[in-house]
Amino acid sequence: MDSDTILSIFLGVGLAASVGFRVFLPMFALSLAAYFNIWELNDNWAWIGTLPALVCLGVAMVLEIFAYFIPWFDNLLDSIAVPLAAIAGTAVMVSTVAGLDPMVTWTLAIIAGGGTATAIKGANATGRLASTASTGGLANPLVSATETGASVVVSTASIFAPVIAAILVILILALIFKIYRKLRPKKGAVNP
Repeated sequence: MDSDTILSIFLGVGLAASVGFRVFLPMFALSLAAYFNIWELNDNWAWIGTLPALVCLGVAMVLEIFAYFIPWFDNLLDSIAVPLAAIAGTAVMVSTVAGLDPMVTWTLAIIAGGGTATAIKGANATGRLASTASTGGLANPLVSATETGASVVVSTASIFAPVIAAILVILILALIFKIYRKLRPKKGAVNP
């Protein structure tokens, strides 16, 4: 496997993780990168780098970001965003991976792309529900701003420094796993 293939995998995983925070922001970032020839996409996905796709994804990104700042509506949005994140995470991975057999590409895209996006989006949705339950939704705009910021950082790192993005993804997934382990009931523990 050559270095371009490895970097394309890191790009895909980083963008898939970013999809877990905001579905359309990393897709817009990928569209920008393709439009300005920063990253070359697979031939079947070259349409993402066109002006119509750039405009469409840009509008979707802005609407999604602002929608998450509406308390209670953000929870409803999460209910459709979790499956959408799995699809978008798979799509960004497939569109960026270069130089692999299609079967390997799709397997990698479904597991690493869709799986990473779903894990992060699921953790975010759970965190937002906890925020809504504990603060009546008052803290949700702060949660939304943090998620949007994380999506910007991971998307930017993915495009300009894919290796750093891969490290960020590992750290994010490790943090999610650590939180999950703390929250799950201990074996043999009696719940009141």
